[in-house]
Amino acid sequence: MQLVKDKGYPKREIKFFKKHPDLVEKYGVVLKKLSNNSLEPSLKLHKLQGALAEFHAVSLTYEYRIILIMKIVDEQIVLVDIGTHDDVY
Repeated sequence: MQLVKDKGYPKREIKFFKKHPDLVEKYGVVLKKLSNNSLEPSLKLHKLQGALAEFHAVSLTYEYRIILIMKIVDEQIVLVDIGTHDDVY
């Protein structure tokens, strides 16, 4: 699958990694797994509910998540947000 960043995502990504430079390498691993096999169990992919029902989330770490939209028809995964569980939900 092709990974695409939402228009506001790069700014949130930069801000996140200024605070968490230690997670850059882990982030790269997660994105590679996501593009190769989004159903990889270690990603803990799950559909969100309620107001965020159109989105899915994957785990970067126990505390941090990446919110995304999966467009299976277009073979795209759109990265929408990154941050703590409470921040992105």
